Amino acid sequence: MATPPETETVALPKEEEKPKIEPLRLPTVEEIRGQDIWNNCAIRSAVSGIMGGGFGLFMGLLLGALDNPIMQDEMTAKQQFIHTAKQMGRRSWNSCKTFAVMGLIFSAAECVVEKARAKHDITNTVVAGCVTGGAISAKATIMFQQNCRESGGPKAACAGCAGFAAFSVVIEKFLERT
Repeated sequence: MATPPETETVALPKEEEKPKIEPLRLPTVEEIRGQDIWNNCAIRSAVSGIMGGGFGLFMGLLLGALDNPIMQDEMTAKQQFIHTAKQMGRRSWNSCKTFAVMGLIFSAAECVVEKARAKHDITNTVVAGCVTGGAISAKATIMFQQNCRESGGPKAACAGCAGFAAFSVVIEKFLERT
């Protein structure tokens, strides 16, 4: 018995599948209101200050717990615990204030520069970082002057400006890639 001839199937080139185009969806009224609220520099700065304060609180608790008392050998366990708890509280409050001010100044400066230039680019980040670093360095210089009668003056503000601007650019580039 003869077997029926095998039919060969020839693969025909398939047409390229076109990506499906989704219809354009307009934002709802609530979404537009939310964007308008978030585009307000005062609200954006306040939220950044609050979030910075929360981050500072967390960092202060974490780093305060790592501090060892100077006279650890002479303290009882209860005294060490009390000392560590107080140190955590002091450090977390100081970090909370510092990060809140830092977030508020940076966000306000970036928002104002962005609104003035009507662009969203790396220049806004550089200027905001410079303003923030200069302001924090100037505040630290004033506090240092009150305690030690020596000054860092404009040099400290310029170094803070350059350092924080460079740090801001590095973080911006890192977040841009991810």
